[in-house]
Amino acid sequence: MITRKNNRIKTIFMSLVVYLILFIFIAPFLWMVLASFKTQEQILNTSNLLAITPSFSNYVNVFTQYEFLGFIGNSLLVAVASTFLGLLLGLPAAYSIAKYKQNGLGLLILVARIVPGISFLIPWFIIFSKLELIDTYTALTLSHVLVTMPFIIWIMIPFFENLPGELEESARIDGCTTTGALIRIILPISGPGIITSSILAFIFSWNNFMFSLILAGEKTKTLPIAIFNFLSYSEINWGGLMAASVIITLPVLIIALFMQRYIIAGMTGGAVKG
Repeated sequence: MITRKNNRIKTIFMSLVVYLILFIFIAPFLWMVLASFKTQEQILNTSNLLAITPSFSNYVNVFTQYEFLGFIGNSLLVAVASTFLGLLLGLPAAYSIAKYKQNGLGLLILVARIVPGISFLIPWFIIFSKLELIDTYTALTLSHVLVTMPFIIWIMIPFFENLPGELEESARIDGCTTTGALIRIILPISGPGIITSSILAFIFSWNNFMFSLILAGEKTKTLPIAIFNFLSYSEINWGGLMAASVIITLPVLIIALFMQRYIIAGMTGGAVKG
């Protein structure tokens, strides 16, 4: 009886800890959503944080006054392009590292992933300035590949390492080259890892702020940079800022909710096999 009681108390305590942690992480997001439906006066009135007269004016202003559809298009284009290019370069690289045990190359890519992005920012800016590529989708896409490709490689290496060698041998017997075996056999059965790396690479690119701040301009401005439109010298448009933040967060949240089983399967699949 004592053991059962202790286990129950322990379970209750752990549940409370989990709920507390969830509240700490979720509360700011809930406040952001509520504030996006408030007026400036209601947001600045801290005496009653829950007081709200729902209004969609902030969202209307975001799309009419600040042309957010264009920023959404820019972010979507850069995120999709950098993810696709990261997969195009990263999948063969991950397979090569896993198959031929190229630990030195793997370490180099890991270093590139760990090094702060700001270390690459000045060289990128100088190179793209010389090539007259500042404020172009090419510059943004290539700079974001610096984030997406190493991430894809390090997620995919465990998958490729733990695939049976007989698969490629069978493909070679059937007349496939190494490239043919990779495309026809290896990649199709590595679906969970590819989906996981694609989703996470897309999210990292979508949320990237630093490269876009320096390399983007009026034509290619992405959503994280567009947030500055709500900040001025004399005032902060809190309602518009919160509405814009919800718009930026919503696609990532939807992807995470609907694709969570693929993300979990991909992340744990490589870990368990390795």
